[in-house]
Amino acid sequence: MNVFDSNSALLVDLYELTMSAGYFRHKYNPTVTFELFARYLPENRNYLIAAGIEDAINYVINLRFNDEEIAYLKSLKQFKNVDGEFFEYLRKFKFSGNIYAVKEGEIVFSNEPILQIEAPLMEAQILETYLLTAVNFQTSVASKASRIVQAACGDGKFRGIMEFGSRRAHGPQAGVLAARASYIAGCIGTSNVYAGYKYGIPVYGTAAHSWTLAFETELEAFKKYSEVFPTGSIYLIDTYNTIEGAKNATRTGYKFAGVRIDSGDLLQNSKKVREILDGNGFESAKIIASGDLNEYKIENLVKNKAPIDSFGVGTQLSTSADAPSITVVYKLVEVSENNHKIFKAKFSPEKQTYPGRKQIYRIEENGFFKKDFIDLANGESKTDGNKLLIQWVKNGEQVAGFPDLEKTKIYARENLKKLPGKYFDLYKKVNYPVEFSENLKQILEKVKAKYFNVNKRGEKK
Repeated sequence: MNVFDSNSALLVDLYELTMSAGYFRHKYNPTVTFELFARYLPENRNYLIAAGIEDAINYVINLRFNDEEIAYLKSLKQFKNVDGEFFEYLRKFKFSGNIYAVKEGEIVFSNEPILQIEAPLMEAQILETYLLTAVNFQTSVASKASRIVQAACGDGKFRGIMEFGSRRAHGPQAGVLAARASYIAGCIGTSNVYAGYKYGIPVYGTAAHSWTLAFETELEAFKKYSEVFPTGSIYLIDTYNTIEGAKNATRTGYKFAGVRIDSGDLLQNSKKVREILDGNGFESAKIIASGDLNEYKIENLVKNKAPIDSFGVGTQLSTSADAPSITVVYKLVEVSENNHKIFKAKFSPEKQTYPGRKQIYRIEENGFFKKDFIDLANGESKTDGNKLLIQWVKNGEQVAGFPDLEKTKIYARENLKKLPGKYFDLYKKVNYPVEFSENLKQILEKVKAKYFNVNKRGEKK
């Protein structure tokens, strides 16, 4: 038995099923619209890179409840008094609605809909947890990766970032998805072999300290490695002493590809190692740095002209350590009954939402993003701009194809070129202008007025 099935229909929170059972019992299943968005950005993020959308949509359109899963649900005490017809509904479940979303690799900001579900209420409700999980995690990692990639190239020179975080990720599946998200955001590859196999991401790896420790001397370890990999060896040189390790690298008799430094003062050690390599005729050998790196440490190394050619980043990247989650939420914004549209919104402090299914219009000026404007999707907006939300699924069937991961990565890179430089500041919070239309503001006030004209018993005052 597999410990984890990433396609299981039970990847939900219980309340999504109890609510659906309630809707079923009361025969209440109108067409609704839910929107998924980040309520606000972490203090150390000025933008997000949307990711995880393809995985989310694939899950939705293939979602089915099998007999074993239904038998388990029937065994739960919470469903003791639930009509058996509800379980027959689950047995026949197939998503029949519409899905709109931004493209993966899109730059998004707070309160902007990343994904929208338009479907019968029970269908839309059951999807909540998986959609939030898929988009929240990959968007978190992609956004972190983008900062690290930008920091490595802060002086205009390209330095590749390799994702090395699988061993510190929150589970094997998270490691694979972190590799995918970081590649979209600009990393050159990953150490995770399954991610390479599944997604076609370039894979990178050297050798661990255990390889060096397994042999009597460091020089012997380097030679033995190059006997297997005579042209592409990268030696890990800090097992005992980084400087002596660099010297041993030049004594193997092989033309190696580079060396990796995983500890110590990376700035000073890289400068000394570069001198040793160049002084012994290995000018083409690259220096790779790793060891609990993040965007701040990398920025400092680049600023101080460390002769490092690329970086391997693990824990800080695959866990998005400083902002491991984003306040991504999934909110009901619209109900349609008898061809009549009823707008929905939350009013609670700091959690207010705007009603209605929306469209994002991105406005550019001189080749750069200037601001985003949000209006109702079904209305005729007077604002010019590129529409960011497109339809991927219609009546339960996919109507738009997903680009391959390489094209998604290119799309993200081209978008980042259009983002003004001030938003790449690692230390200063800069808020990108996101404006809501007057029409939406007026609708929100009408929804509030309607609510406050009804007393707690649901009777008009």
